[in-house]
Amino acid sequence: MHRTACVDLPAFPLQLLLEQHPDWREQPVAVVDSDRPQGLIQWVNEKARASRILPGMRYAAGLSLNRDLRAAEVPRETIERGVARLSRRLRDFTPHVEPSSDEPGVFWLDATGLERLYESLRAWGSSVRNALTSFGFNATVVVGFGRFGSYGLARQKRGVIVMRLPSEEQAALRRVPLDRLGIEPKSRDALARLGVETVGRLLELPAEGIRKRYGVATHRIHRLASGELNVPLQPEKPRPPVLQRKILDYHETDAQRLMVLAESMLQPMLDELAKRGAAVSEIRIGFRFEQRGDHIESIRPAAPTLDDRQLLELMRLRLSAVRKLPDAVTELLLLAREAPADRRQLEMFAERTRRDLDAANRALARIRAELGDDSVVRPRLRDGHLPEGSFYWEKLNRLEKSRPREVLLSRLIRRIHARPIALPPRPRHEPDGWLLYGLEQGPVVKVHGPYVVSGGWWVRPVHREYHFAETRKGELLWVFYDRPRRRWYLQGRVE
Repeated sequence: MHRTACVDLPAFPLQLLLEQHPDWREQPVAVVDSDRPQGLIQWVNEKARASRILPGMRYAAGLSLNRDLRAAEVPRETIERGVARLSRRLRDFTPHVEPSSDEPGVFWLDATGLERLYESLRAWGSSVRNALTSFGFNATVVVGFGRFGSYGLARQKRGVIVMRLPSEEQAALRRVPLDRLGIEPKSRDALARLGVETVGRLLELPAEGIRKRYGVATHRIHRLASGELNVPLQPEKPRPPVLQRKILDYHETDAQRLMVLAESMLQPMLDELAKRGAAVSEIRIGFRFEQRGDHIESIRPAAPTLDDRQLLELMRLRLSAVRKLPDAVTELLLLAREAPADRRQLEMFAERTRRDLDAANRALARIRAELGDDSVVRPRLRDGHLPEGSFYWEKLNRLEKSRPREVLLSRLIRRIHARPIALPPRPRHEPDGWLLYGLEQGPVVKVHGPYVVSGGWWVRPVHREYHFAETRKGELLWVFYDRPRRRWYLQGRVE
C-alpha cells in the first residue's frame, strides 16, 4: 500500500528567526511581513498562540494582547536557502521529496517500502526527525496514506506519528482545528463565528456554498479534506552538484601552482551556477595526496555570490595559510554548494548606504578564510554568578542590520576583561596615592563601594568586594578585592 509522509517544521521562518535571536526562545515571537506597527503577522510560536495571537493580525494588535511579543522580518532568500538545505538532508532518507511551494517548512516524502530498510515506519520517521533535530529544528513527522491527511495531522500533533489504517487517518483529520491549516485568516474568522472550527465541521458544509461565500482557497481545502481532490506527490528532481575535478599528470608540491590551477577550474563552475540562477554559498577544495590520502578545505563567502574575485581572494587566503604542503598532490577537486541568488545580485545599479554591511561581511569572510571559522565570534548573555561568566562567545556568521532601541537617557558602557588583572595593594586608609596604572593615569582620588559578590561554594568559594575607583585623570575603573586571595584585581572600566 502506498504510504505518504509529511514533515512539518512548525512556523519554519520563525525557527530561522530564533536561530538568529536565541534569547527570544522563552518569549512570544512572531514573524511579520514588515518591521512596523501595522506589519502583518505571518507566523507565531506556541507562547504567542497561548495569548490568542494568530497569523493575520497586525503587530500592534498582537502587542495589545501581550506586551512581551517580539517580532522581526525574515527575508525570502533566507527561507529559500533553509528549504533547499533541508530538502538535501531529507533526500538521505527517501529519493522523493516535495517541499511545499505555499508553506515553507512543509515537506512531503514517499515512504512506500521503507519498512523493509528499517525496523518499522516509526523507526524511519524517528531517524528523519532526529536528523532535523541535529540541525537545531523542531519537526513533526506523520506517516500516513493521503497527502492532505498526513499534512493536517502534522500541523496539529507533535513527534512521530504512524497511521495504521486510512480510516484511522480520516477520523483523526476530522478533529484537526482549522486554525492549524493554511486557511485564509478572514475565512477562518468568519467560519469560527458560525461554530465551524474543525475539519469535520467544515466537511458538513456544502462544497458549492463554501466556494461562493469563502473563496476558492477555502473551497480547495474542503475538496482536499473530503478526498475529492487528490494531488499526487510531485518530488523535486535534484540537480547534480557543480564540481570540477582535475587529475594531475605530475605530483604537485607547490601551493601557488595549485592556486593557479584552481583559478582555471572556478570560472566554469560559476558559469554553470549562473545558468541555474544560483550562487555559491560554499566551496570545498579537495586534495588527494600521494601518501596521506584525502583532505578537504572549505571557504564560505559572506553571502551567496557569483563574484569570482571575492571567491579567488578567499581561496588564496586559505591556501596561503598552508605555506608548505605536507605531501605531493595527485588530484584537485572543487565542489560548489549552491543557494538561490539574491535579487540584489541581479540589479544593475544597487543602492549603497553609508555603512556597507556587505563589505563588512566580506572582510569577516577573509578573516575566517585565513584564520579559521572560530576566529570571528560575538558575545551572548547567559546566567552567570560572576561577571566573566555572564556571557559566552558564539560564532558570528554574518553581520545584520542594526536595530537600535530609542532610549531617553544615555547609558555608560562597562568593558570587562576576559581575565581580571592583578593590581598593586591599596593604601589602608586614604585612596589618594593608590596608583593603579602608573604615573600617567594619576592616583585614585575617590572609591565607591563596596558591592559584595559571594557564593560559589558548590565549586570554589568566592568573596569579592567590588568598587568603582576614580583616577585624577578622570577614568572610572571597576576593581574588586578578592578576600580569599587577599589581593586587588581590575575587572574592567566604565566609559
